[in-house]
Amino acid sequence: MALRAALRNKCGLSSLLSQLSSCSSHGGVRVSPAFIAQQRNNSSSSAVKVDFDQSTGVAVLHMQSPPVNSLSLDFLTEFCINVEKLEMDKSCRGLIITSSQPKVFSAGLDIMEMYGKSPERCGVFWKAVQEMWLKMYSSNMVTIAAINGSSPAGGCLMSLTCDYRIMADNPRFSIGLNETQLGIVAPFWFKDTLVNTVGHRHAEMALELGLLYNPSEALKIGMVDQLVPEDQVLTTAAQTMKKWLAIPDHARQITKSMMRKPTVEKLRSEREADINNFVSFITKDSIQKSLRMYIEMLKKRKG
Repeated sequence: MALRAALRNKCGLSSLLSQLSSCSSHGGVRVSPAFIAQQRNNSSSSAVKVDFDQSTGVAVLHMQSPPVNSLSLDFLTEFCINVEKLEMDKSCRGLIITSSQPKVFSAGLDIMEMYGKSPERCGVFWKAVQEMWLKMYSSNMVTIAAINGSSPAGGCLMSLTCDYRIMADNPRFSIGLNETQLGIVAPFWFKDTLVNTVGHRHAEMALELGLLYNPSEALKIGMVDQLVPEDQVLTTAAQTMKKWLAIPDHARQITKSMMRKPTVEKLRSEREADINNFVSFITKDSIQKSLRMYIEMLKKRKG
C-alpha cells in the first residue's frame, strides 16, 4: 500500500527515505528503498526497459545499465518499481528478464555500493537487495530468466529467483554465487535459494569454493534448466512461457507459494537482523581492504 501511494502521489525521495529510516529504527519495515518512485524524472527508466504485450499477457524486462548491469541502489530502485507495476497489472501474467548488454546478464551487486560507504548507506542498499529478491521470489507472475551472458553473484541470485532459467550455450559465459572469492559470505537467503534449486551438496560446494559454472556445468547441477544458442534465448523463453501460462493461474500460484513461502517468510521475519549483519560485516576494515584490492585489480584490467 505504501508503494502504491508513493506511485500515485510521487512523493519526494528524501521524504520516503526518512520514513523508511524511521520505520527501520522501530523494527521491521515492509517497504524498501528499492520501492521508492523514480524522482529524478517521470519518464521510463534508463536502466530498465519493459515491453509489455497485452495480447499475450507477457512482459519482457530488458536490463540496460552499461556496462554490466551492476545492481546498484539506483538500478535496484528502477528494477523493483517496474516489477511492482507489472505485478499490480492483473493483465500481466508472465515476466521474462533478459539483458540488453552484450555478453553479460548481470555482473551482480555493485561493489562501489559496499566500498567506502557509511553504515546507513550500506543498510539502505542491502534493504534494496532484499526487496528485489522478495518481489521476484514471491511473484505471482510466471518468471523466466533469459540468461544471454555471464551471471555471477547477484546476477545469479536474480536468475535463481525465477521459475525457469534458459541460458545461452556459450562456454565463455559463467554463472554462480562466487562471493567467497571476494572474501564475502553469502547470507542465509542466498544459501536457501541455491539449496532449493540445486540441492544441499551442490550448494555447499558452490558456496564454499565460490564456484562459477559454465553453461554445461550449470545445466548438469540444475542451476539452469535449458541451454540454447545465443540467438535463440529470448525466443525460447517466449515459447516456454506459453507452456507455463497454459496452467490455471490460481493453481500454479498457490503451488508456488506453498513451495517458496517458508523461505520467503524466513527473510521477512529476519530482515532487520540480516541488514545489521550485512552492515557489520561489510564495514569491517578487513572486508573493506579486500574490496579495495578487488577494485584496484579491476582498474588494472581495464587499464
